[in-house]
Amino acid sequence: MAVNSTGNTSAADIYSSLNTTQTKATSEIDKAQNRFLMLLTTQLKMQDPLNPMDNAQVTSQLAQISTVDGISKLNSTLEKLTSSSADSQHLQAAALVGHAVLVEGSALELVNGKSMGGIELTSPADRVTVSVKGANGVLVKEINLDARDAGITQFVWDGTDMAGTAVAEDGKYSFTVSAIQGTQKLVTTPLELAVVQSVERSGGQTRLNVGQQSLVSMNDIKQIY
Repeated sequence: MAVNSTGNTSAADIYSSLNTTQTKATSEIDKAQNRFLMLLTTQLKMQDPLNPMDNAQVTSQLAQISTVDGISKLNSTLEKLTSSSADSQHLQAAALVGHAVLVEGSALELVNGKSMGGIELTSPADRVTVSVKGANGVLVKEINLDARDAGITQFVWDGTDMAGTAVAEDGKYSFTVSAIQGTQKLVTTPLELAVVQSVERSGGQTRLNVGQQSLVSMNDIKQIY
């Protein structure tokens, strides 16, 4: 495949390579069909006139080659649909670059005295409590969210400690979540706020670079801002 002066393969070269591959595949199918029909014609010519081939046998053999051809075409169609779907997902992911998203994680970034995170609940909770912790794991602040419905909910931390005093500096913090329904403790998923920095595609899979979380898939994104 040709490479341009910058060392990159051009789009035209890629399309040309794809077309060549598809043409070769189609050619192989056509050759197989022609060989089959030639053998069938020869078999019919050489058959015993007193014991001719049964029509059902001919029909069966023709059906077999038609089935093979149909499966080949179906596979080709599915490959095109899969490729088209992957291209569409990549374009959708590219549109998210620069956007803030919620993904699974427990990190909090305090900027200018403000921070935000999220929680995913599988069922309604009577009381939800967010515990903000410093880099050393020491509790800094507890945020009571009261009752919350099932689904995704956000919380905001104003950068103050338990006494209501602003913490010494911005930076990296973490949080844990406790949710209770009646006397039962619920399973929760902490969600951290991140910014989509870039999009990568490898092995047909689209991944988004969101900084601390490294690479995540489109399915990992819980909410977009």
